Amino acid sequence: MVTFPGSNCDYDCYHVVQDVVRQPAVYLWHKEHHFDNCDVIILPGGFAHGDYLRTGAIARFSPIMREVVDFAMRGGLVIGICNGFQILCEAGLLPGALLRNRSLRFLHRPVYLRVEKNDTPFTNAYRKDQVLKMLAAHGDGCYYNTPEEIKKLEAGGQVLFRYCDREGNVTEAANPNGSLNNIAGIVNSSGNVMGLMPHPDRAAEAILGSADGAGIFFSMVARFAGLVVA
Repeated sequence: MVTFPGSNCDYDCYHVVQDVVRQPAVYLWHKEHHFDNCDVIILPGGFAHGDYLRTGAIARFSPIMREVVDFAMRGGLVIGICNGFQILCEAGLLPGALLRNRSLRFLHRPVYLRVEKNDTPFTNAYRKDQVLKMLAAHGDGCYYNTPEEIKKLEAGGQVLFRYCDREGNVTEAANPNGSLNNIAGIVNSSGNVMGLMPHPDRAAEAILGSADGAGIFFSMVARFAGLVVA
């Protein structure tokens, strides 16, 4: 779990990894230059460096991001949640950008997501087209890219999650922030770096109203346990 000044979901992610999926977890301060024996790097939600300039624009230059980029380029699994997704886009590890919500207001409510692919290290615990309930909490969650790049994402199967209604219908009304093609989460072309705007860490236990987000963490565990080949 990478902690930037302003991160506020690193403890949530730590709890899910340590107490829900029962795996060892460590905090990584943003000024660290290395991390050893880590199988997955998580960039959590929050407001890294106050989200000054643009969301993720300053965090992208934190010393640890050089190591995160190198780790990802060597095939390591990296997941960015909300602000972490924004940082991954700023760092060039994921295509596109996250813009202001179309309402120009901070969004904080449950949303529904449809699983578009379940043959990845992040989604193998789900069924294709399964509808998940998670919590959205962002002011800059509108996914944007050029029409040409959107076509590449769609053709390459890089869209992992799409905003939908509770029946799984992808509609304009189900889109909470104006994201193109209702995109809520994507993966890079190599399949080892994922960004997701809604919070699986806030929807990993039934007591929170939904345990659907835990599947992302269990998917990664299954991948390293050799239970899946994705």
